[in-house]
Amino acid sequence: MYPIIALSITGLLTLFLGFLDNKKLVFPISILFLVIALGVSFVDWNAPGLYFNEMLSINNETIVFGAIILVSAILILCLSEGFNDFEFAQPAEYFALVQLSLVGALMMVSFENLIMLFLGIEILSIGLYVLTGADKRNLRGNEAAIKYFLMGAFATGILLFGIAMFYGAVGSFNIHASSAMNDASMPFLWIGCTLILIGLTFKVSAAPFHFWSPDVYEGAPTIFTAYMATVVKTAGFVAIFKVLWSSFSQITEFWTPMIVIMVGASLIIGNVFAVTQKSFKRLMAYSSVSHAGFMLLALVGDNEGALGTIMFYSVAYSLATITAFGVLMKVSKHRIEKGRPYEQIDLFEGLVKNNGFLAAVLSVALLSLAGIPLTAGFWGKFFVFSDAAASGNFILIVIAVLMSAVAVYYYFKPIILSMKKTDGVETVSLSPLVKLILVITTCGTIILGIFPNLLRSIF
Repeated sequence: MYPIIALSITGLLTLFLGFLDNKKLVFPISILFLVIALGVSFVDWNAPGLYFNEMLSINNETIVFGAIILVSAILILCLSEGFNDFEFAQPAEYFALVQLSLVGALMMVSFENLIMLFLGIEILSIGLYVLTGADKRNLRGNEAAIKYFLMGAFATGILLFGIAMFYGAVGSFNIHASSAMNDASMPFLWIGCTLILIGLTFKVSAAPFHFWSPDVYEGAPTIFTAYMATVVKTAGFVAIFKVLWSSFSQITEFWTPMIVIMVGASLIIGNVFAVTQKSFKRLMAYSSVSHAGFMLLALVGDNEGALGTIMFYSVAYSLATITAFGVLMKVSKHRIEKGRPYEQIDLFEGLVKNNGFLAAVLSVALLSLAGIPLTAGFWGKFFVFSDAAASGNFILIVIAVLMSAVAVYYYFKPIILSMKKTDGVETVSLSPLVKLILVITTCGTIILGIFPNLLRSIF
């Protein structure tokens, strides 16, 4: 509850920082605001409560997921170094939008009422629409922003219609109200479940509602691509879990086949299409579709362990994704083509020679995303498979294992290219802050790969 209030206030204050003569102060002050929001979130630890007429619920689980979201945002914004490398950047506006969009993300993990879920999604999404088109002189970014906005508006309309059907079935927006409904209203509940699921899976780019993600990932500034790839996924999957197991727990036999189809489609489409990509950001977009399939697989597994699995997978995926996009940001700015940073996969040729540190952290991140042992990504997939096996979803496990083998191919391409010998390429330099962030994310990936129970034991 406290971080929502804190970010609402600091987001507005950050807007006024744009009037400062020294723009460089915006960055440290904004990071301080996020650290304060992270700190006050633990005030409610072991003190669960309901707020806003029981529309928001705060407990240890929501605090942990809120902390994951806030830490991810802090790490990503630190990689931006105050947007000093962005020629047309407006730091105050960008940091304000990020803080206000985080309010929506926190609402998505703590809602007890579908109206609050809708508000959280809209607060988060509107900020992302603007940030996607932040570089107004990038035509591809403008196209991505309008495409994201239009498709997001359709998805929001579908979600809202689903919420209306849920209300028609149970007479309440409370996510637990369906337990007291009668059989005559069941068709409305089925329709509501279907439409709400479509609206939410669009936000996490799960197939077949993933078509926006490759273009948006490629067109948006890389720093904001990293933001939507991590923060949105964490918030979105918590929301999906709460809706399915709270609002529609009595019709699991209805929505389980839909989730199964989405899992299979996400794993196959995400990995097969990623193989042919030459743009690193498009590769990561299809990779995110694949990982959405893995996280959805946790939802059809053991219900008791699903939330813990989603939590661990979110952390593992976020750490690796932040590292990969951080390396891309720093390497691409040293190679400009047609006035834009070069973001094709062959950008990483000879990276071992030009900056061995970046090559090492990129390798660890991609190995984690591929699920190689001794990385956090391996245990994330292991826990997903364990939960799925407990509920007998062996066909999906076989598909997931086969697609993981496909993923190894395209994740290893940048690693192999980085070891290729090249001449005459400019050495990539890093600031101490960026190096520190990449060390933190890489060490986190390795530590959780060796000691997974450090995080798993929370739930």
